[in-house]
Amino acid sequence: SSSEGFGVAEKIVLLTFISAVILMAILGNLLVMVAVCRDRQLRKIKTNYFIVSLAFADLLVSVLVMPFGAIELVQDNWIYGEMFCLVRTSLDVLLTTASILHLCCISLDRYYAICCQPLVYRNKMTPLRIAVMLGGCWVIPTFISFLPIMQGWNSIGIIDLIQQRQFNKASNSTYCIFMVNKPYAITCSVVAFYIPFLLMVLAYYRIYITAREHARQIQVLQRAGTPAEGRHHHPDQHSTHRMKTETKAAKTLCIIMGCFCLCWAPFFITNIVDPFINYTVPGKLWTAFLWLGYINSGLNPFLYAFLNKSFRRAFLIILCCGDERYRRPSILGQTVPCSTTTINGSTHVLR
Repeated sequence: SSSEGFGVAEKIVLLTFISAVILMAILGNLLVMVAVCRDRQLRKIKTNYFIVSLAFADLLVSVLVMPFGAIELVQDNWIYGEMFCLVRTSLDVLLTTASILHLCCISLDRYYAICCQPLVYRNKMTPLRIAVMLGGCWVIPTFISFLPIMQGWNSIGIIDLIQQRQFNKASNSTYCIFMVNKPYAITCSVVAFYIPFLLMVLAYYRIYITAREHARQIQVLQRAGTPAEGRHHHPDQHSTHRMKTETKAAKTLCIIMGCFCLCWAPFFITNIVDPFINYTVPGKLWTAFLWLGYINSGLNPFLYAFLNKSFRRAFLIILCCGDERYRRPSILGQTVPCSTTTINGSTHVLR
């Protein structure tokens, strides 16, 4: 919350923009969850368990966190009391951290699927391990949200400063202030952002290198064969499809990491810096960085589901009321070489 307040024109623009963000997040994440529940093929893919749980976390952010932040931002006042301020703040930290941890799990799942052999992937991503990873995405954030915030550990040493900023005598307004001391700022930021960010960078870097190497190998094989042979050699056609799929996947990694960094890096960098510069970061800048992070909850359905052909087909079926034109074609009669296997949209050669 910002003690400087906003003008009438700024509030109108903010309300319009925030409403669009909330609506996009709610509809997008609901569509992802409904698509997986209705499509049996989508439920067979292990990665989609993480995507559905991610969509649920982002949906809760857009329903339980964003609206109250928007009301306070527009009204320039917190009217729900001190206890609900703590609950709302705890939910904010819990759900946004859970969303980020889900993104980290998705990157690890894709790393094992693309960079490792299929049997290694099956051994790594067992139902039990998936359940443990999903449980961790929800349990770990509680140790940096409800537990320390409700106990007041984040405010040790800065209680007087928080009380000064909670009430504005000039406008007779009360604010839901969330300020953190240095130990909590470092711990929360490392757990919620920096460790997941490091794991995502390493995983997606290996995926990108693997996809480039596959593309190079296929190009070498194609140049070594004759056009006539290529027309009748089904494994090469299948490999060409693999090359196109993995090259496209590698290109989208830049978009995924770029959006994630753009949305959350400003907030978590400021979150660590602010306690060391005597909490002098302007309130409006805090607000901008926080809502930039919230936008990530609306972008995730587009980055992790809408870019997937199977999800797009399921969305069209839902939005077009089951139009037969978008039904999945029958797989009977299709021949896939026995030396290959398809996992999470990527084709892998069994060696």
